[in-house]
Amino acid sequence: MNIKVPKPISGGIILSYKCNAECRHCMYACSPKWSADWILKKDLSVLLNILADKIEPSFYGKNIIDLNLGIHFTGGEPFLNFELLCEGVEMARELKIPSLFVETNCYWASSDNITKEKLLNLKNKGLNGIMISVNPFFLEFVPFERTERAVRIAYEIFGTNMFVYQLEYFQKFKKLGIKGKLTLEEYSRMDYGIHFTRYTEFFIMGRAAYSMEKLGIFPKYKVKFLIMNKCNPPILRNWHNHFDNYGNFIPGYCGGLSLGDWHEMDQILNDGIDPQQYPILFTIIKNDFKGLISFAKDYGYEERKNGYLSKCHLCVDIRRFLAEKNEFKELQPKEFYTHLE
Repeated sequence: MNIKVPKPISGGIILSYKCNAECRHCMYACSPKWSADWILKKDLSVLLNILADKIEPSFYGKNIIDLNLGIHFTGGEPFLNFELLCEGVEMARELKIPSLFVETNCYWASSDNITKEKLLNLKNKGLNGIMISVNPFFLEFVPFERTERAVRIAYEIFGTNMFVYQLEYFQKFKKLGIKGKLTLEEYSRMDYGIHFTRYTEFFIMGRAAYSMEKLGIFPKYKVKFLIMNKCNPPILRNWHNHFDNYGNFIPGYCGGLSLGDWHEMDQILNDGIDPQQYPILFTIIKNDFKGLISFAKDYGYEERKNGYLSKCHLCVDIRRFLAEKNEFKELQPKEFYTHLE
């Protein structure tokens, strides 16, 4: 029996996986090394039309932004193709898609004039707000002065529809008087060796599963402990899914995993997930990680003797192995698995 996929009420549109940065924590393994492959304008129009009658606004109103309601443009770094970003905003507003915002690391905020011009342009085209990403991983690639400038000017333009993710880091960086860029190691020493994940949430998934393993600062767990609990948040959910430039309907934060081609969204929602076409996805949802481990072992996968940093680490490691062994429709995009390290 097929598994029903819930109708998405919010999500992010990945314009491209190409980014100016190669952050060690990136869920989607973005980097400058990716093929740009920007979503085609005609495909972006199709996607927005598909989502238009499904997306729900913030509880506070259609012009208020909300991380888990509405639509946001993301990447990669969406400002790398500012023209496409602007066109996407115009398309979305014509369709009256609510709670519309963009996510950015602000590498582009090199002067007050440039920052103000870009943000006013987006607002005039219909963008409701902006989310500015701040943490020690972005600090390795984006001078903090640019982040501060973007936060200041974005607040002038968007008011409370500007939010910083994560505010705790922004406040900490200002308190420490940080200037320019810092490596993760330099930041840790500046902060008196305090663990860089102390202040806020941190997900060990995607590239972080491998980069954090190399740092050697997180404990590892055996499979028998990791499989005791189900995925949280669940893979199948109606909020904060992603839709990428290759047509993949990505469940939540699970980079490299596809529920199918979003061009066929209505069919996916109507028919559900077929176990014959998507055996890995079906196994994870139906039998969780006990089933996934068993499935992978049939293809020759061996558990790591030294364990895993998280359940997500276990999942991505298995999927990476399977992506190299065989062609599975749900392990998309393929390039994700080549940029994890």
